[in-house]
Amino acid sequence: MTDTTEPGRLETVAATLPHDVAYIVPSRTRPGNIAELAAVWAATSTGYAALVVAVDDDDPFLEDYLELGAVLADYEHTREWFRMVVGERLRLGGTLNQLAPVFAVDRLAVGFMGDDHRPRTDGWDASVAAAIAGRRHVIAYGDDLIQRSALPTAVALDSRIVLELGYMVPPGLVHLYLDNYWLELGRRLGTLRYLDDVVIEHCHPTAGTAPPDELYAEVNHPDQYAADEARFRQYMATELTDAVTLLNDRHYHNPDAIIDVTTERPTP
Repeated sequence: MTDTTEPGRLETVAATLPHDVAYIVPSRTRPGNIAELAAVWAATSTGYAALVVAVDDDDPFLEDYLELGAVLADYEHTREWFRMVVGERLRLGGTLNQLAPVFAVDRLAVGFMGDDHRPRTDGWDASVAAAIAGRRHVIAYGDDLIQRSALPTAVALDSRIVLELGYMVPPGLVHLYLDNYWLELGRRLGTLRYLDDVVIEHCHPTAGTAPPDELYAEVNHPDQYAADEARFRQYMATELTDAVTLLNDRHYHNPDAIIDVTTERPTP
């Protein structure tokens, strides 16, 4: 299924996914990466996680994405868990903050992967869901083979974090320091869960596992680093404590609240 981010449409798309975890994967100029990710997803996931690909409406390879989306939406092994949405380019942080609050509703967790991540462990999605289920405000991540436990470059958050804060990443972050935020939030909450037996590889030029391209150059430009670092440090200094207090207050006032999740798993 390919749809738009127009008001009301995202809710419709989200409602078609009964999975416990919805991973949002913003992608630009790399339809081939999505084809590879979908193939790996089909081979390793067990019905707990949906793949939601977000594509910009001005992407020069939009037609290729749409063709791929049509194929995956029709293929019996992918159509149950694959969705594609097309909308205005909001960059990584903006896209996550637009989509995550919608896909978090009535779901155990909402997650992020880059289009250059590849789940390698069979049943990785079940492990992620199990790490979050029955606990509150868990932030779970696996081994990306680069940062390992140091940073959650691919992550899943208890949906209540997104719904209670109203965002998945601090507004104003464009691309970098998102994983630093998830790490620090999880540490402050005491709910960070590193799954060392779950490999979600980050295929990246710095590791020699992905070729460099214009998008890597754009998002890793020194100016982008400086801007995102400044916003991250501002959030840490002036907003993180309030966010943690809000989440802890919600837990204190309703400690036994849980999110209903599917009891019947989608067919892998």
